[in-house]
Amino acid sequence: MRVLSGIQPTGRPHWGNFFGAIRQYIDLQEDNDGFYFIADLHALTTVRDADALRQNTLDAALDLLALGLDPRNATLFIQSHVPEVSELTWLLMTVAPMGLLERCHAYKEKKAKGMTADAGLFTYPVLMAADILAYDSEVVPVGQDQVQHIEVCRDLAGSFNHEFGETFVLPNAKTLDHGAKVPGTDGQKMSKSYDNTLPLFGNIKQIRKQIMRITTDSRPMEDPKEPEEDHLFQLFRLFAADDEIEAMAEKYRQGGFGYGEVKKAVAEVSETYFAEARTRREDLEANLDYVHHTLRDGAKRAREVAATVLHRAQTACGLR
Repeated sequence: MRVLSGIQPTGRPHWGNFFGAIRQYIDLQEDNDGFYFIADLHALTTVRDADALRQNTLDAALDLLALGLDPRNATLFIQSHVPEVSELTWLLMTVAPMGLLERCHAYKEKKAKGMTADAGLFTYPVLMAADILAYDSEVVPVGQDQVQHIEVCRDLAGSFNHEFGETFVLPNAKTLDHGAKVPGTDGQKMSKSYDNTLPLFGNIKQIRKQIMRITTDSRPMEDPKEPEEDHLFQLFRLFAADDEIEAMAEKYRQGGFGYGEVKKAVAEVSETYFAEARTRREDLEANLDYVHHTLRDGAKRAREVAATVLHRAQTACGLR
């Protein structure tokens, strides 16, 4: 199946991004035809610093490759390097009802908060639809909060097909398994908006300091505790083996330990878990020619597919 996914280069990925989404994107490349892109056009709705956007885009490519995305199994490219997608966006805009876009949650949330919502944010779902339809994508793995955008994509594709004949493949959303809860340093869901994230890459000592500063409750050391109710334990189980998880759970139930001990354990297992990826990233940083070559090759293949779809859509609506 043709699988498509994109990530916005608005900042470095954190543990929540990896366990909630990226790990599953990587897994899907094994038995599918995967297209993975870095959504720099989408990022323009929030990132207004050109140098930052360029660096974030390169960092996103380094991170994905380091985490296991294999160019032999998947196509990796930068969104703006496929201009056919922007042209396809306009074709879809002509069949996009205003009411449909006004109901999209990202736009509604900003308006509800009294924030300025520009035309880029308002039409964001149309560009997202073009991203998906340009590659005849069959499956789009998304979080629950993004399912609405896939429904919008299907609506727009269906409207275009109704007006001009069968042109687009209607994609299906694959809701990501968020069974692994990833709490942030304050116990809430890990999110950049809450400023409570732990980065995948960076200075190990600094990350360890962040882990050691994770907030905990004030129960005495000797008190037994329920492991599943503690966010430190939830972080530990993301990385540890089954026997280590059971041993840690038993320690919680017995009591007589300090949270500092668990924090050190979280630091150690997480460092081991990402050690290979960290080494790969360092190697990639020393070989940026390979990274740029991979992105160029990916864009070339993506353009070939997108050009075929765009030509099909242009022909259908009378532009060719």
